[in-house]
Amino acid sequence: MRLAAKWRTDWTWRTGSEPTRSSSLRVGGELVDVLRLGRGRPLVILPGLAGGWKLVAPLARRLARHFQVFVPGLRGDRDPRIGLDGGPGVPMDLAEYADDVHQVIGTLGLESPAVLGVSFGGAIALEYAVRYPHALSSLIVHGAEAQFRTTLGSTIARRVLERYPLPTDSPFVNQFFHLLYGKKPEPGPLVDFVTDRIWETSQGVMARRLAQLASFDVSDRLWRIEVPTLVLAGERDVIVPASRQKALADGIAGAQFEVLPDAGHIGFLTHRTEFFRGIVRHLSHVEAAV
Repeated sequence: MRLAAKWRTDWTWRTGSEPTRSSSLRVGGELVDVLRLGRGRPLVILPGLAGGWKLVAPLARRLARHFQVFVPGLRGDRDPRIGLDGGPGVPMDLAEYADDVHQVIGTLGLESPAVLGVSFGGAIALEYAVRYPHALSSLIVHGAEAQFRTTLGSTIARRVLERYPLPTDSPFVNQFFHLLYGKKPEPGPLVDFVTDRIWETSQGVMARRLAQLASFDVSDRLWRIEVPTLVLAGERDVIVPASRQKALADGIAGAQFEVLPDAGHIGFLTHRTEFFRGIVRHLSHVEAAV
């Protein structure tokens, strides 16, 4: 799908006049893309289950006004042919994804960056924070919880993705993405952008990641997180309800919890201004306290 010209600036990954570099790193035997934007204190953004770095690029572009932003892709994002059984370069669990993040941060030479994870990336960020508690300066999580709770909807989605080739242009299939918004969204460039980016990730990779979430649990290791933490929840998130994200914040010593009014699971896109302000406010407080 092509975006209308008047929307193209907002809903593409382009960054205008801002300093931008995109490169590839070899991680676990597979190349992953790394988007670099802006200047300042380092901020690493970990993307969600599908859509890769391109889905979070609009947020990254805005945050690059204040920070040097790094958005690494995840192993599996680049190859649309990967099936459910994965391949030699596809992580087996969230711990392996967290190890990938540690390798990327080390390769880039970043010293104690802030780490922001959204959705599946939020789970990776939590795993990273408990495995490498001294390797980051701050943690921000959106749309994740300490122990993923399998629902009937997630089980059905996983089984369908595993077994049936799905057309990317099917209105029937794509309507299920409406759950990400917390309500039925208005048709337009944002919906097109999200749908197009999601389908750039193969079905097999999406199904595999849903299976990995089913066994994800850091609830008994949250005590290892020692850095300032913000949990930013969408009020209307039906994937990981705000109440469960608050429980995550309550389990982390000193963590702050904020709610984005009327936002769903992808509040980082639908409520970018409010999301951006929450991130900047949190990291400004962290810097002032140093």
